[in-house]
Amino acid sequence: MKGLFILLLLSLLLVPSSVYARDDIDSYSIKEALDLELSKEKLGNDIKFYFGDQDHGKILKNYGKFRTNKKTNAFNKSDLKACQRAFLSAMTSLRDRAVKEGGNAVINIKSNYRNNLTSSEDNFQCGAGGLMAGVALVGTVVKLAE
Repeated sequence: MKGLFILLLLSLLLVPSSVYARDDIDSYSIKEALDLELSKEKLGNDIKFYFGDQDHGKILKNYGKFRTNKKTNAFNKSDLKACQRAFLSAMTSLRDRAVKEGGNAVINIKSNYRNNLTSSEDNFQCGAGGLMAGVALVGTVVKLAE
């Protein structure tokens, strides 16, 4: 048993560290991520989300711009699954902030991975590596006329 452990440890040392240091930045579908059952369950319907320059109702009150940066374990997951999970965590954070501030929507949501602001109505940016995946978003919490 001890010999097997040593063999496993030596084989891990032979794997290049670049495998663990991978940080691929890619775009993923907002719609696909929001259509997941877990997303619907976690985010609910009380807060509305508007990405990029999507049209929204009249703003009654602006509570300010808020940022979120969420990471998730990507080990043994596809980049897609890990990035969707990190996106859900970031969206949950924006939702919680809207509730805390008294808003009913988050507008102008943009990706902000590594402080690179990217506006899209269709896609979010995610950085994925061998061990972690991360999504950073920025959005404005508002109260919209209903």
